Amino acid sequence: MKAIALLAALAWAVALCMPADADEAREAHGVGDAYAAPGVALAWGILHGADEATTRVVVRIVADPRVYPFVAAIGINPFSRREQALLPRMQTEGTVEIRVPRAQYADFPRTEIRFYAAAATDSAALIVFYLGVPDTTPEFATEANLDAYLVDRIARARAAGSADKR
Repeated sequence: MKAIALLAALAWAVALCMPADADEAREAHGVGDAYAAPGVALAWGILHGADEATTRVVVRIVADPRVYPFVAAIGINPFSRREQALLPRMQTEGTVEIRVPRAQYADFPRTEIRFYAAAATDSAALIVFYLGVPDTTPEFATEANLDAYLVDRIARARAAGSADKR
């Protein structure tokens, strides 16, 4: 009888130590114009167009394909729960960019950047989410200035070794 009670207690202890859902994504709330964590870094910028309709919000993403081989992004309206694809699920080899009209944030203010650890899974391993365009996001008149900033900002975020530092 003691052996059965001991086995039951051991099984209960093991069950308590296991995660509730092994496929559950880790969520991180991005609050600044850059985010960095092991295996991933991203930075935001705005490229001015001739008018508001042609002004684009740009998010540059660099992920280690050994950690997160796939990435996707969606815009979400938190009230209606409607979703809009911003970036279809794709491989993370090299640099990946999201480019969307700034005006779309009026209807879809939540941005979720979803990082996947395997091709065969529907569940993201990491979700970095933003509520609107970060206040610290700089604006640029030229593509060259935007590109230089994003390269530098990602490097600084990675060097800091933590999320959302300026």
